[in-house]
Amino acid sequence: MTKSKQTEWNFDNTYARLPKSFFSDTNPTPVNSPELAIFNDQLAESLGLNAEALNTEDGAAMFAGNEIPEGASPLAQAYAGHQFGHFTMLGDGRAVLLGEQISPKDERFDIQLKGSGRTPFSRGGDGRAALGPMLREYIISEAMHALGIPTTRSLAVVTTGEPVIRETELPGAILTRVAASHLRVGTFEYAARLGNVEELQVLADYAIKRHYPDIEDNEDRYLSLLEEVIKRQAELIAKWQLVGFIHGVMNTDNVTISGETIDYGPCAFMDTYDPETVFSSIDVQGRYAYGNQPLIGGWNLARFAETLLPLLHENQDHAVELAQEKISDFSNLYQSHWLKGMRAKLGLFNEEKEDEALINDLLSMMKEHRADYTNTFRALTFEKHDDTALFGIPEFTQWHERWHVRLSRQQESKDSVNQLMQNSNPAVIPRNHRVEEALEAAVENGDYSVLGKLLDVLSKPYAHSAEQEEYCAVPKSAAPYQTFCGT
Repeated sequence: MTKSKQTEWNFDNTYARLPKSFFSDTNPTPVNSPELAIFNDQLAESLGLNAEALNTEDGAAMFAGNEIPEGASPLAQAYAGHQFGHFTMLGDGRAVLLGEQISPKDERFDIQLKGSGRTPFSRGGDGRAALGPMLREYIISEAMHALGIPTTRSLAVVTTGEPVIRETELPGAILTRVAASHLRVGTFEYAARLGNVEELQVLADYAIKRHYPDIEDNEDRYLSLLEEVIKRQAELIAKWQLVGFIHGVMNTDNVTISGETIDYGPCAFMDTYDPETVFSSIDVQGRYAYGNQPLIGGWNLARFAETLLPLLHENQDHAVELAQEKISDFSNLYQSHWLKGMRAKLGLFNEEKEDEALINDLLSMMKEHRADYTNTFRALTFEKHDDTALFGIPEFTQWHERWHVRLSRQQESKDSVNQLMQNSNPAVIPRNHRVEEALEAAVENGDYSVLGKLLDVLSKPYAHSAEQEEYCAVPKSAAPYQTFCGT
């Protein structure tokens, strides 16, 4: 058998059949001595891959790009993006799409190597990635998946045996990223900027066929495409907010058409509740702060709507009206998902008009008294109020009474309420200090046991087990935490 048959790669390459303007045929640049740092056996098996055959030197060679699996068609994708509000022509500057793996369930997943060398879109970049940021993406993306949040996933990280130069010399690595697709708002911005309406239509039809086949026969399918992407992004961002996730770089090239979270560069999870929380070192104005994420989501979708105008109607003014009508739905859709999620976090099955005030009053207290976001809801779940900074505050005592009166006005039992709250409030998130601890052990000392234990704990965020207790603790240090994009 060939190595590809042994490993069970089953590639198709529909993106490679799009017009040539959307990509550049590009092979990964081989590296000196690839070694598997971490491999996702469970994900591999769900993709129909032979995990045992891939967790080898031959597998490491494939994940490094030294060997191209049979059936793959490597390419770098072209796209654009509004980066911190400014339009830029971009593209995969350090990533190569091998192709689309067809799973046993006949599902299609992009297989991309990130950090695999220079491409025609690299501009001044070296095309490489450092080990720390690649392991970070592995940790956070797998944690997001376990939390039930749509996300790209991580199949493997290999070390390259070659250094990369950032502020200092760092060990190099390549991440294998798995995605429903890598189609972005920025892909459509790129097509729109080229000005070829026929190619824009080909791209839109491709996105519909791949992600929204139910609307393929709609007479107004491009308006339906806009509507569906808005729906998925509204739900996605609401899920981010509900667990305190801060993406950090919500540029339009990091907004997927599929509704998955993508690009885990300067992301982090919030400890102390504060809507103004920013971790990214490059977000000096706080554009992508936690509290701004829903607003930025709407702004990004407006940019997507602009790209579709030539397809919405031949009369531009009418096309704008159609687009604006759909975009105006985003805020209400987001708010509906967020309220539903917050009700669940508080054990509320039904809806009452005063629920939003109850929720916002709690959040205001949490901000004022610097309460931990995750642990506050965990304390409410198990009625362990001394585990939160709000314990003993008269205002909180009054709020707690209001909440219990509200709970009494629904039919569900106390056990049902508690189960809903346990299923809606994670016990553990990727605490920043725990992530840094795992990265330091792996990168500095070659010790992956800390990372492995963290991944195991994060894989069951709603278990609320005794083994998770130590991972629920908030660090004593008041030092501000900062993240970096890794490029």
